[in-house]
Formats: sequence, structure tokens, C-alpha cells
Amino acid sequence: MKKNHKLLGVSVLALAISGCAVTSQPIDRQVSEDRARTDLSAMFKDQEPLRGPLTLHQAMARAVKYNLEARLKVMEEALAKRQVDLASFDMLPRMALEAGYAGRNNVSASSSQSVRTGTQSLEPSTSQDRDREVADLTMVWNVLDFGVSYVSAKQQADQRLILQERRRKVIHTITQDVRSAYWRAVAAQRLLSQIDSLMGRIAEARNNSQHMSEQRLGDPVQVLSYQRALIEATRQLEEQRRALSLAKTELAALINLPLNADFSLAPQDGYALPQFTGDFAKLEQQALASRPELREQDYQARISAAETRKAMLRLLPGLEFSAGGHYDSNSFLVNQSWADYGVKVTWNLFNVLSAPAAIKVAKAGEDVAAARRQAMSIAVLAQLYVANANFNEATRQFRTSEELASLDGQIAEQLRNRYQTQNIGELELIQGELNNLQTQLKRDLAYAELRNAHAQLFVSAGTDLLPETLPDNRLDTIAAALQSSESRWVR
Repeated sequence: MKKNHKLLGVSVLALAISGCAVTSQPIDRQVSEDRARTDLSAMFKDQEPLRGPLTLHQAMARAVKYNLEARLKVMEEALAKRQVDLASFDMLPRMALEAGYAGRNNVSASSSQSVRTGTQSLEPSTSQDRDREVADLTMVWNVLDFGVSYVSAKQQADQRLILQERRRKVIHTITQDVRSAYWRAVAAQRLLSQIDSLMGRIAEARNNSQHMSEQRLGDPVQVLSYQRALIEATRQLEEQRRALSLAKTELAALINLPLNADFSLAPQDGYALPQFTGDFAKLEQQALASRPELREQDYQARISAAETRKAMLRLLPGLEFSAGGHYDSNSFLVNQSWADYGVKVTWNLFNVLSAPAAIKVAKAGEDVAAARRQAMSIAVLAQLYVANANFNEATRQFRTSEELASLDGQIAEQLRNRYQTQNIGELELIQGELNNLQTQLKRDLAYAELRNAHAQLFVSAGTDLLPETLPDNRLDTIAAALQSSESRWVR
């Protein structure tokens, strides 16, 4: 019998455990496909249509307004603002409302017993109805909790300001990425047609050479060498085309256009050289005062200092005020509704023991924040000096590339003239035009790097591209503000 009881107990226990087991079902494929269609529609929803050729500042404005990473930072900032509002409610008194019905299956009765004789001194009696209605409204406010909640709310407000600095950093990064991709896309738009034209000519020359090889005309070694040179030229052009063709796709992703969108870029008039004529010492000072990373550390230091104040506040006793209103339908009560109030001092004595350690931890956090800020300051200054060196080097490289492109252009023109007079063969002309295309590509990419390095010099100094407020959030307004900021850089 005992064995059967044990078996029954084990079975019940196993059944209970299996009933508590949690299983997860894989997401159905159709659900994922519906989600994919919804996301694809939402990613490009409610965007201003692209009208005409895209300028640099229009592209940057689209990135600021529509880039998904930038949108995420805006949402995080809005969430932080709501968290600040929520933290402010912690400073209010605690107020609790209770209402209900209480009953029992018999009478709540009691009697008394003499502590001397042990005999019953009072017959059983009751002073409470079996069924009654009760309600309570109490408010408790602790001055110490208010002080701690106030400091916590200030810390939450600083967290919101940190998110604003991170949003600034995202805007700096995104606009720089757009600038780099835009100038490479400009080079692609200008050179891809020339590359395709030259590749077509090379393909025609290869067909002619293969036809000559099939007819066994000329020296076979020379014919094969000629074909090899043409294939090598094709390979070089394909590499150039591949590098250029990805630029518009990268730009479309940054400005949140559909990746298969067909758009054109505004034509550029020549190669204007950006200049830096400002005081570099002022840029150093501005970098240390304005970079988002350093301003974030300033707020982190303030949060750490507030944590020290909270640890010190917890050392103090708490002064608690309470007040409440009560109701009980018990018919035996003389007063069925009443109010009470009180004042008391609360003090957790264990805080006295733990507070010194908590204060030391908080102060160590302040020291770490200061050391982190100083280390980051050195890194920021290094980035500024690197940006300045990159700008100077990019300027020299562009000028060299421009001179080389000019020379190769003149050589290609001479080769075309000689080819028309049949003084040279087609392979020599193709090689000359290939060299010209390569140097043009290097010049355009060097110019893209120069424009990017010039802007990076000011971004490294923490210069904001947008003012704190704009009249509206239309693309034209954002683009005009970006262009105005860049004009101020130049001045």
C-alpha cells in the first residue's frame, strides 16, 4: 500500500512539473513574410518625393530627416523625455486607496480570562458585524525619499541630455558618410558612361582580334598578346566600374531611398578647392568644449556627483508625514468614518554602516568619470590634428592627381590624333584612354577625399551642422540650414 502511495505521489509530482514546462513555437513563415512587407512599406513611408537632380545638401537633409539610425536617436530622446516626466512623479507623496467587502462564515466573538485565577471573566461577545464594507485613503510623504527622488530626477534629466549629445554625434557621422558617398557617386555619374564606352570599344577590338586569329592572319603570338592586353584592360575597367557602381547604392541607403531608385546628382562646376584660414588654436578650444563625446562625459560626471549626494542623503533620518481617511460599516462602531494623521522619524541604522562604503564608491565613480574625460580629451585633440594633417595631405594629393589627369588627357588627345592618321594601332590608343580614365578616377576620388577631409576638420572640432531650432522640418529648410553652416565654415 505504501508503495502504491509513493508511486501515486511521484506521478502527481511529475504531472505538475510537466504542466509547468514552458515551450516555444517557431514563428510561422507567413508571419515573417507579412512582417517583411510591412517593414518594407514603413521604411519609405511619408517621405517627400525627390524632385530633380540631388544636391549634396539635399542628400544630407534627407539623411538627417529620414535615415533610420537618426530616427532611432530621435525616438530614444523622446523616450528619455517621458522618463524624466515619469521620474518627477516619484517626488510626490505616496497615496493609496483601498475599498472592499469583508465577511466571515461565523461571528467574530471573544471572551476574557482572568490572569490570576484562570477563570472566564466575560461571557463570549462580539463587536464586529459578520459582513461589512471598508474603505481607506492614506497619504504618506517622506522628506528623505523626496530628496532622493529629486536627485534621481535630475540624473534622469541628465540622461536625456546625454541622448541629445549622442544624437548630435549620429548627425555628424551620418552627414560625413553622406558627403563621402555623394562625391564618389558624382565621380561615378561622370565616369561610368566613359568606362562603358571604352569597354564597348575593347569588346569590339577583341572580336576583331579573334576573327583574325580564326583566319590565321598575322603572327599568332602577337595576336594572342594583343588579346591578352585587351582582356587585361577590360579587367581594370571592370574593377573601376565595380567600385563606382556601389557609390550610388551606398548613398541611397544613407538617405533612405529605395536601393533600386533611379536618381541623378546635380552636376558640379569644376573642382573648387576648399580652404582653411581659421585659427587652429580656437579649433582646439572648441573641440574640447563642443565635442558630443566630451559633453556626454560632462553629464556623466554630474550624474556621478549626484550619486554621491544620494549616498550622503541616505545617512540622514527620514521625517515621514501621514494622513488618511477611513470608513467601516461595522454597526458596533460609534464612529464609522474617521481621519487620522501622524508624524514620525524613520532611520535605517544599517545605512550608517554601509554609507561610508557607498560614498567611497560614488566618489570613485566621480574620479573615473574625470579620468575618462581627460583621456577622451587627448583622443579628441589627436583626432583634430589627424583631421588637419589629412586635409593638408588630401590637398596635395588632389593637386598631384589633377596635374596627372591633365597630362594624361593631353596624351590621350595626341594618341587619338595619331590613330586617326594611322600612325599608331588601336591597342596603344585604348591603353592611352585607359590611363586617362584611371587618372580621372583617381582625381575625382582624391577630390571626394579632399572635400570629406575639409568637413572632417570642422566636425572634429564639434561644430554643429544644424542650429538648435528650425522654422519647420521640411527638406528645403534643413538643406538651406546645412548650406548656411558650411558657408560659415568657409568664412
